[in-house]
Amino acid sequence: MEKIYVLDTNVLLHDPLAIYAFAEHKVVIPMTVLEELDYIKDRRDKDVSREARIAINTIDKIVGDASPKALQNGVPIHSLESHDTDTAGHEGSLAIFPDQQITNTDNIPFLNGNHDHANDNRIINVALSLQATNPKASVCLVTKDINMRIKAKGSGLERVEDYRRDKVLDDVDLMNKGYVTIDGEMWNLIKSVRTEVHGHHTVHIIDKTELPTLFLNMFILDENEFVGFVVNIDKEYVYLIDLNKQNLMHQSFWGIKPRNMEQAMAFYLLRHDNSDLMIMTGPAGSGKTLLALAYALQVTMEEKRFNKIIVARSTPPMAEDIGFLPGTEEEKMAPWLAAFDDNLEILHGADEHSFSSIDYVKQKANIQFKSLNFMRGRSFNNALIIIDEAQGLTQFQLKSIVTRIGSNSKIIVLGNLAQIDNKYITPLTSGLTYLVEKCKAFKYASVMHVNGIERSRLAEFAEETL
Repeated sequence: MEKIYVLDTNVLLHDPLAIYAFAEHKVVIPMTVLEELDYIKDRRDKDVSREARIAINTIDKIVGDASPKALQNGVPIHSLESHDTDTAGHEGSLAIFPDQQITNTDNIPFLNGNHDHANDNRIINVALSLQATNPKASVCLVTKDINMRIKAKGSGLERVEDYRRDKVLDDVDLMNKGYVTIDGEMWNLIKSVRTEVHGHHTVHIIDKTELPTLFLNMFILDENEFVGFVVNIDKEYVYLIDLNKQNLMHQSFWGIKPRNMEQAMAFYLLRHDNSDLMIMTGPAGSGKTLLALAYALQVTMEEKRFNKIIVARSTPPMAEDIGFLPGTEEEKMAPWLAAFDDNLEILHGADEHSFSSIDYVKQKANIQFKSLNFMRGRSFNNALIIIDEAQGLTQFQLKSIVTRIGSNSKIIVLGNLAQIDNKYITPLTSGLTYLVEKCKAFKYASVMHVNGIERSRLAEFAEETL
């Protein structure tokens, strides 16, 4: 059966290369979608406008010099091997549907042109028209708008789907946490182990089939206070460094010590020299920002490993308003990066002249506050970059940020999947989830889910109960 996919505008904004994700099937883009992309490409919101332009250029590249008739019937889509090796060798087609030509008929339940929902209704009408005129084909509307999916179903459209290509997991509970826990004593479950001593480190070499869920830079814990850290995995064996739990709990960055085991493991990963990317997830109040900032000050001011600290976060939906705020870029970003000032107060609030200390630290550590919307095209060398509130970023946005990292730099990505404020992103489709799952096997990346809430007993109650 022929499959026809009608794409909504938000799908192309979420993934500008989504056209290539439908293998050998037919992709239809309504004229209304092109009009919306044309309007969005000139917005001041740099992220969205950039993705609109990429989507337009992608369509233009596929269309080429096709005739109007060929474009309405469908022009070939040549798969990008670099984009998705699973679709290489398959060839679908792309058609533009002139939805302004749709007229009311008795046998097609078209939605009316309600002013508030005119564009959504016109896109749904395209799918309804294709369903009526192609009875032997499977017509599917693909949109990330939940209400639009409900409206389309209620209008008689047989197939309506979310854009699923960006889902790397079926359940967010399956996301890599950076550690695994074993009930009881681990050694009761291991059939054989070879132990070697290398300097100050004790290394356990275990058959890979006995610990199949482990990746590089992960921890394994049991109820008998054993803590192991995966330093290497080859075709046959997993190599674990035996860590002392008490030593982990006595680590310190800039006067801050871990309060629970998750924070202690995060401290260890931050210190790990072989890690270029560190991802910390966890609920509000778990200490993610404080740990990242304390580490940043330690390695920048005391150890001189980096020349500057760059603190950044996205500013939707207020991104368009940032240009109207007074002052420099740092002053414009102040309302959205106040959390870092709060944590600087925690680190230096007990100083005799706390405000002077905070200003001195900002200047001495060369802390720069940036909006992610203005980081495009830049390259950051000899810098420690902290990306806050990453849960609201798409996969495309996070990829474009990580590719900005230059030589002798490290990036720390922070986020809480329970606080997503982007209406088109869920915990399963968040760029943060995507980054965790794609990087878990990368030997220069590490992940830690910091679960304990240490902000206050009220914050813990609110996170767990309210």
